[in-house]
Amino acid sequence: MKTRFLTITIFSMFSLWLSCPAFALDGEPFIHDPSTIMECNGKYYTYGTGGGGLVSDDGWTWRSGNRLPQSGAAPDAILIGDMYIIAIGATGGGLGGGHNGTILTLLNKTLDPQSPDYKFSEAVAVASSDGIEDCDAIDPGLCMGPDGRLWCTYGTFFGFTRIVELDPKTGKRVEGNQAVNIAIDCEATTMIYRDGWYYLFGTHGTCCNGVTSTYNIRVGRSKSVTGPFLDNMGTDMLKGGGKLVVAANGRYIGPGHFGLIDLGNGIQKFSCHYEADLDRGGRSILDIRTLLWKNGWPVAGEDFRGGTFEIESERSGYALELGVEAVPLSGGRGMGMGMGMGGRGARGPATPIPDQNVADVSKNWPDRNLDIRMGNYMLHAHQKWTITPVAEAGGYLGSPYFKITIAGTDRTLAMTENTELVGLTTFTGRLEQLWRIDQLIDGTYRITPKALPDYALTAVGVTTPSLAKFDPDSDKARWNFRKP
Repeated sequence: MKTRFLTITIFSMFSLWLSCPAFALDGEPFIHDPSTIMECNGKYYTYGTGGGGLVSDDGWTWRSGNRLPQSGAAPDAILIGDMYIIAIGATGGGLGGGHNGTILTLLNKTLDPQSPDYKFSEAVAVASSDGIEDCDAIDPGLCMGPDGRLWCTYGTFFGFTRIVELDPKTGKRVEGNQAVNIAIDCEATTMIYRDGWYYLFGTHGTCCNGVTSTYNIRVGRSKSVTGPFLDNMGTDMLKGGGKLVVAANGRYIGPGHFGLIDLGNGIQKFSCHYEADLDRGGRSILDIRTLLWKNGWPVAGEDFRGGTFEIESERSGYALELGVEAVPLSGGRGMGMGMGMGGRGARGPATPIPDQNVADVSKNWPDRNLDIRMGNYMLHAHQKWTITPVAEAGGYLGSPYFKITIAGTDRTLAMTENTELVGLTTFTGRLEQLWRIDQLIDGTYRITPKALPDYALTAVGVTTPSLAKFDPDSDKARWNFRKP
């Protein structure tokens, strides 16, 4: 958060071939500068500037939650053992006209206000700025390294971003530890550790200006927790470097405040806020995005939103299909009898061959539940699936549940009682007909039944799909969605 505005032009924005019109989290996800999302007692919590928070039962529908006992700007949170540590900028950011900031930490065994253990510790100052030095102590970010050491980054566009070490047991600053400059021209920083690298995420651009805010999240990396943090072009973040992770997209403007959500099994997401959601009057909202990794760099993915696709197995390249007799596409001519390899082939205009009309080819489909199989994709109607969000069915972190039907019909993919797959004649909304779709960090997808979350759609054979325990080290349960 800051009040000094700079003008920065965003030159590029990442987009996926699978991109569809996005929709925001459900409920009332209104917040600014959200902390990293924490799970506690089966619920999800985040806190924002001002000390107010949001809570969700499933990670999809959000509502106003409890407040922190300490007001301030841009808090962050981390769970270490059985203790939650919250850091918050109590002053600074130009609030009251100055940059004399203070970072405070406070601890609690739970984030659930209904728990008898819900009691925050006394706030403790761990960093500060005097308003004159080239740093503004605000916007803290917390990171636990692989060696068990806890770090706090802080700062805004007013000077440098800095890092200090904290005691993971008390949340206090390690005695005698000196702050180190690690970046400039960014704010709302946080770090994560992955595969021998520390990644420093920082927000560039301007905030707090509604639909004209130019916030965008960028990243650099270092082998050392104190830097230097270089971007993909080798530019030091102390010289304004930073590889783009996510910028304005769709109807959402000004993403900022990265927070990692590691779900395990090759699935990572991140929280952020948008300065303005154009479909919600330009209000600042929480969002949860898929995180991908490409050549050692984090990239914002697109949470799956639905559409009509071929569902292709990463293992075999075969397509998921309804177990009916295939109807070949009509039209087209071969080379003709006797033409030989050098023949000119059929003459006349080359007219397009239309897609199959599912209403026509499905007339002979049996009026009963059918098997599910895989085969060569031939653009047949029984190989095209429409995936649609299901209202009032709940959701999971960042997404609703979906139904999966043969395009143009109500023939529905479902799970059987013995954990096999079946194509039902009609969608009724029962639990076994609802699906969770997560994008893995390599860009492929995992498809999981709501009724059995530890299992996933799996190519157990080259042409045989089923449900099996998800194995993140195998291609069997990885799928791609191809536009027909």
